[in-house]
Amino acid sequence: MASPRITFYYDIGSPFSYIGFHVLKNSPVFSKCQIDYVPVLLRDLFQKCQNTPPLAVKSENISNMNGHEDKLQWIQGERLYWSHRFGVPVTEAVPEGFPASTIDIQTALCLVAEEAPETLAKISAKLYHVFWAEADTKITTPERFLAVIENETNPEVTNRIKDKLSIPDAKELLVNNTQRAFDSGAFGLPWFECVNSEGSKEGFWGIDHLGRLADFLQLDTSLDRAFRVLL
Repeated sequence: MASPRITFYYDIGSPFSYIGFHVLKNSPVFSKCQIDYVPVLLRDLFQKCQNTPPLAVKSENISNMNGHEDKLQWIQGERLYWSHRFGVPVTEAVPEGFPASTIDIQTALCLVAEEAPETLAKISAKLYHVFWAEADTKITTPERFLAVIENETNPEVTNRIKDKLSIPDAKELLVNNTQRAFDSGAFGLPWFECVNSEGSKEGFWGIDHLGRLADFLQLDTSLDRAFRVLL
């Protein structure tokens, strides 16, 4: 019987994909899953879906929902709730400079997947931690993220990635990954494309759907107490 498989689409600038990434890597519930990590550009995914980014949503009535005054505050509350629930290291305050452009850092991750795929998950974890746990959005600048990449690979790989960053073909890798996410049904992040042991495929969006995702893949959620809220 084949192992359950998850294709995880993510963007370093997305707080909820950070939580999803951390849960996939650290929760014992997913220890037997084959996980493929695919960097995408959330901005372009929203454009493909004609989906309004959450931070652009305004409502006169949102202040009546749990005391929140706008969408950013509501997102902040959700971000902290799910982070604490799953034990994800996170800054309490919204990182200064958020939202930050992630075109370069996501393109670099696509190149990491091409040049040194065995390091992609570890590099992504370090970049996520700096952005969302240390509240340092400047990690999205080439000087900063290339230093992380070099630390996990070697100067030769890093120089190749640096040289390719501005080449149209490199940007095309990110475009293709984002199109792949869209074609699989994604309209936001985190997006999980799952195949269970019987070969059936289904997509899931959001941290609050991890319970359904685990049920579809027939995973043992009793291994992680955080999943109790998802039942």
